[in-house]
Amino acid sequence: MVSAILLAAGEAKRMGRPKLLMPFGDNTVLERTLDNLLASEVDEVIVVLGARAEKMRKLVAGRGVKTVFNLDYHRGMSTSIIAGLKQVDSRTQWVMVALADQPMIGKETYNCLLRESLGSEKGIIVPRYKDRRGNPVIFSIKYKEELLQLVGDIGGRELLKKYQDDILEVAVDSESVTIDINTLDDYYSLFKSPQ
Repeated sequence: MVSAILLAAGEAKRMGRPKLLMPFGDNTVLERTLDNLLASEVDEVIVVLGARAEKMRKLVAGRGVKTVFNLDYHRGMSTSIIAGLKQVDSRTQWVMVALADQPMIGKETYNCLLRESLGSEKGIIVPRYKDRRGNPVIFSIKYKEELLQLVGDIGGRELLKKYQDDILEVAVDSESVTIDINTLDDYYSLFKSPQ
């Protein structure tokens, strides 16, 4: 079983406005990212909310996801990973940590990473586009306790440094894994790319 934790709790300080609520096609950035993830072969999706939680909760309602409110969202990404991990199904063998500001990642890319993780002896699966690593990252459940000890705004980077020999890099043909939205320029540039 694979559980996906979608990190949607951030304050979007660099953007200066709620980027996940900005329009993207017929929906918002958050909805597009979530719908792409739900169209993939993950078994459950846990959406971690924080800033503007009530507006976002309404957007994800009725989509068959778990939601959890991260009281400590202002303390960084690690707190959202921890909040999500506490909600994963007891049968979960793999945990995908996905970013809500990556609406360009399609279900095919998610599924490629899922297939590679399920067939691998490695415990950490990382997408690579050309010479750049990206997101989402998939962790074996064996790393759950260490992920629960994360501190600050670092995500799982510390584990990637510590367990380099347990990483499988998966080459993907989509730049989407390296594109997230941090600035208005990032946002507008997405509309110049094929969707």
